[in-house]
Amino acid sequence: MVSVSQAPEAARFFVFGCGYSASAFLRTRETEEIVGATTRSGEKAGQLRALGWPPFLFDGHAPGDGIAEALRRTTHLVVSIAPGDDGDPVLRHHGEDLRAHAPALRWIGYLSTVGVYGDHGGAWVDETTAPEPRSRRSHERLEAERAWAALADDLGLPLATVRLSGIYGPGRSPFDKLRAGTARRLVKPGQVFNRIHVEDIAGALGHLAGTYAAGIFNVTDDEPAPPQDVVAHAAEIGGYPLPPAIDFGAADLTPMARSFYGENKRVANSKLKNAGYALRFPTFREGLMSLLTSRASLLDNEKSRD
Repeated sequence: MVSVSQAPEAARFFVFGCGYSASAFLRTRETEEIVGATTRSGEKAGQLRALGWPPFLFDGHAPGDGIAEALRRTTHLVVSIAPGDDGDPVLRHHGEDLRAHAPALRWIGYLSTVGVYGDHGGAWVDETTAPEPRSRRSHERLEAERAWAALADDLGLPLATVRLSGIYGPGRSPFDKLRAGTARRLVKPGQVFNRIHVEDIAGALGHLAGTYAAGIFNVTDDEPAPPQDVVAHAAEIGGYPLPPAIDFGAADLTPMARSFYGENKRVANSKLKNAGYALRFPTFREGLMSLLTSRASLLDNEKSRD
């Protein structure tokens, strides 16, 4: 394993899958620290380039041009691409590059999901809880976790497997649905979910990478709560009409949306805290208030420019 004292002075990050969470993380880094980030689209590649983040096209079906060379210079790897029926696309197309041609690599972070724990009837789970995935996508995630663990073990590198709860943040919060008139208060007795603000994902990743942490970490908030309570709180503090309560059994949901409600658990985060990370938004209340005030500031700035 690589200790902090052995760490190179300059971190160089490469991100597979520059989506919502990974983009939030890269915004916390200096541009000179970023070796590259992958995307599926040329349009998104242009946006990454404008931010000073070297873009690489990678669709998961073939190796991405230039990625192998970028990995030679990478010290910290963050993987935020979902696996599929045929396994993890990064390992399939660039696993050999990581095994044999990434001499500077010192740490790997793999973004997974608390869905691998499955359903526990509302009971608490932590990193010592045996995974019992129910959905196909969670089975695939668990297999990908194990494949990355095998690679890290072969290379003698620290791997942080980051299991994320439901992600919210700017553009992805109850406020957006309340403004659009699409918010619903689905009520299923006893159902709770954990959540995590995207800024805490970025902060936790930065902390784990900076300390070369290894192991499984639940990156989640302190308060699992009924989803209808979160919508009601957002409506109250935002000044929106309270959406009517809808019985879960009678709700018109997609199969995927309904499957989320088939898993009920409370996810503990003490291991992350013991590793030295302090949540910026310990519950949905702090997170929603931050989103509300940041939007108000944005609107005030736009008015001042008019």
